[in-house]
Amino acid sequence: MKRTAIAIIASVALPVMAAEPEFAIEVGWDSKYVSEGRNNLPHGGIGWAGASATVGDLTAYALVGRADAAHFTEWNFGVEYQLHLHDTLEAFVGAQRIENYGDVRCSDNELFAELAWTAWDYLVPSIAYTYSTEAGGYFVELSLHSNWHLGEQFILSPYLTQGFDFQYVTEDHNGANHLQFGLEATWAFSDNLSVSAQVSRVIAGKDIEVDQGEEARDETFAGVRLAWAF
Repeated sequence: MKRTAIAIIASVALPVMAAEPEFAIEVGWDSKYVSEGRNNLPHGGIGWAGASATVGDLTAYALVGRADAAHFTEWNFGVEYQLHLHDTLEAFVGAQRIENYGDVRCSDNELFAELAWTAWDYLVPSIAYTYSTEAGGYFVELSLHSNWHLGEQFILSPYLTQGFDFQYVTEDHNGANHLQFGLEATWAFSDNLSVSAQVSRVIAGKDIEVDQGEEARDETFAGVRLAWAF
């Protein structure tokens, strides 16, 4: 499922902290809605809009996605908390609610955690874990990112991700789900405003082949984002 730290809070009771609240807004579009190595739409792409409010280490967010050529809308509402384990470790834990509206109406609750080692900006390994209460299973992604600063404002980030499904998407197979790689580019207009673009390729693994049979296929997709923090 889609999840991002960019989200909006209309009115959420946050703990009293010394830090001033920070807000962010993001809009974007993807040529396909690909998650867990699968295209979730029969055709067309999807637009996204979201915002977040952060106080100290706690972020609350909301995100909405709407397909541009199919009957589909998705809402994500969640909170995440940053953990300070070490100077070279970035860690988050959180929970979110997902509501899908389309030809099939469904919802889910998810618990997630992420850990990244940031000692070297040119090689950042990370692991992401997501548990679905509806499916009673979990999904794991192992990733490598490499951030290349081509000037003060422009960053190129090639990445590689291996996904593993354990009854999160399908109960028929546990293990390797998909291999994904791509290139992200970010241009910072200022400290608060940036635009990014990405292109990605997904290679279907055993889990997708078991789940979709002859319909299993690789996917290529691209997307753009505009983010503003204030």
